[in-house]
Amino acid sequence: MLQVEMSASLRSTSGKGAMRRLRMEGMTPAVVYGGGGDAMSLQLESKTLLAKLLEFYRRNTVVTLKIDGGGEKKVLMSEVQTHPVTDSLIHIDFCEIDLTKDRAFDVPVVFEGNAIGVDLGGALFINHATVVFEGKPLDIPDQCTLDVADLNIGESLKCSAIVVPEGARLITDLNETIVAVAMAGQKETEDEEEEESAVEVEGEETEEVEESSE
Repeated sequence: MLQVEMSASLRSTSGKGAMRRLRMEGMTPAVVYGGGGDAMSLQLESKTLLAKLLEFYRRNTVVTLKIDGGGEKKVLMSEVQTHPVTDSLIHIDFCEIDLTKDRAFDVPVVFEGNAIGVDLGGALFINHATVVFEGKPLDIPDQCTLDVADLNIGESLKCSAIVVPEGARLITDLNETIVAVAMAGQKETEDEEEEESAVEVEGEETEEVEESSE
């Protein structure tokens, strides 16, 4: 998992007017929740914060907040509020995290290589863009990679093909297909057949209910 450090300072002001003035001064208000205590109100320098966000936003990241006069806190970024027109930062929510306790995280899967089957006219179908790992936060990978270069038409890889780092566990079903190569028309036909089969089963169940009610 990624790790970054960010500087912050305690904030004593609140209310819309005070927050507006704070942002005009180049600061972004923030709150840290969790940790068994009261929420902590903070402020961060907006320009520096934005540069950091470009590095790790929407990625699993443990942030070390170095708080002026308030020590350090290990947190995850839980919500980023931005202006709907200007995209300027409005507010940040952090959630304090215990690095010694296991928890689950969605981890993106990066598919590497150009599948042989794609070169032969097939298409790559991704069933899972993310998988779920469980473990201590620092043992969770930022992302996992899967080489699809050897996949031919009609072949697939299951979640069991993912390399699990030491200290982490893959919670997603290992027998689930994560990626496959098939002819586009064939895949669409299979999906349609599955949908039709589901409709037929539902229809049969409805008929049985009607018969029993009679």
